[in-house]
Amino acid sequence: MIAIDSNVLVYAHREDSAWHEPAYACVMELAEGRNPWAIPWPCIHEFLAIVTHHRIYAPPTPLASALDQVQAWLESPSLVLICETEDYWRRLQALLRSARVSGPQVHDARVAALCLDHGITELWTADRDFSRFPALKVRNPLVS
Repeated sequence: MIAIDSNVLVYAHREDSAWHEPAYACVMELAEGRNPWAIPWPCIHEFLAIVTHHRIYAPPTPLASALDQVQAWLESPSLVLICETEDYWRRLQALLRSARVSGPQVHDARVAALCLDHGITELWTADRDFSRFPALKVRNPLVS
């Protein structure tokens, strides 16, 4: 199952992004497809935080529009939302230690731990920091 990171979701939503068209196409392909795909809950939270932030986007996405976007993704019948499991803490600790993660990269370790716990076969992201977690296969779908 493929999971989508928050940066791809942001680019798919924000028409002013240089990566909007390829990101939108990737998300639509998954959302309209028959195969299960996933979004980790922390990626939804980060999506909302980024697109509505006035220091990141001028103008930012109004909260109501951002919530509508999330609702549209949630209506995809093949979407699986992934969250913490009983084994999550053990896996997160191991990733944090092995990758020597600190600061903002803890968020990436959290997403990686969720993906590994749920058997995600590939995470689609434009974030190179995920290379710190070699157990998780990562692909940037926005470049050929």
